[in-house]
Amino acid sequence: MPRLMLSDEFWSKLEKILLQEAIDNKHNLRMTVEGILYRMRVGCPWRDLPKAFGCWNSIYKRFNAWSSSSKWMRIFKALTIDPDWEWGFIDGSYVKAQSPSAGAVGQEDQAIGKSRAGNTTKIHLAVDSCGLPVEFDITGGEVNDCSAAPQLIAKLPDVEVIVADKGYGSEYIQEQIVKKGAKAVIPRKRNSLKGNADMDWGLYSYRHLVENTFARLKQYRAVATRYDKLKRNYESMVAIACGYLWLPM
Repeated sequence: MPRLMLSDEFWSKLEKILLQEAIDNKHNLRMTVEGILYRMRVGCPWRDLPKAFGCWNSIYKRFNAWSSSSKWMRIFKALTIDPDWEWGFIDGSYVKAQSPSAGAVGQEDQAIGKSRAGNTTKIHLAVDSCGLPVEFDITGGEVNDCSAAPQLIAKLPDVEVIVADKGYGSEYIQEQIVKKGAKAVIPRKRNSLKGNADMDWGLYSYRHLVENTFARLKQYRAVATRYDKLKRNYESMVAIACGYLWLPM
């Protein structure tokens, strides 16, 4: 039997949310979810799932159906109970898109772009004061942090402080944060006329919280390396990983 990821306590919590999303409570639902988590953890092709989880094709079809209806994103949001919004941290990280992720049929968005590392996808992530993921966006790897930041920041609620590295140091982003009623702790670029005299470097040192979250997410092979052809399926895999970090909370 492959190693499982859901304790009885975790499953009891997750099952309630799955049922709220009108997911059928079939006798093999728990093993279906375990099969999806196994694939997230090891990054294997769907057809290589161990038989202990059931028919690989049935598991993939259920994952794909829940992904196409955005259920995985809603499940993730349902798990993010009472985030600590004293501070918010944002950052982006590249993910290598392997050859199985190429060649999707149809016109659906793939969110794969060219960067220095070749074909890549980028995760733009926001975490709360505890370093738990609360929002994220998926783009092609060619999209820089400043371009993706406004949409990500707009999703955040009444956060008191937003902390980011100097890749987000444009005046437009600084102004957007101030308009939200928050304080921006972001180093300005060298050519800025305002400088960094007002920077809270002590709070900025806690930016490692978002980097730590990326490290936790990327321990799962199907997040650290992209194998899914469609953006929505990779986005769902990231949502599952983010939701799993919330299960012990």
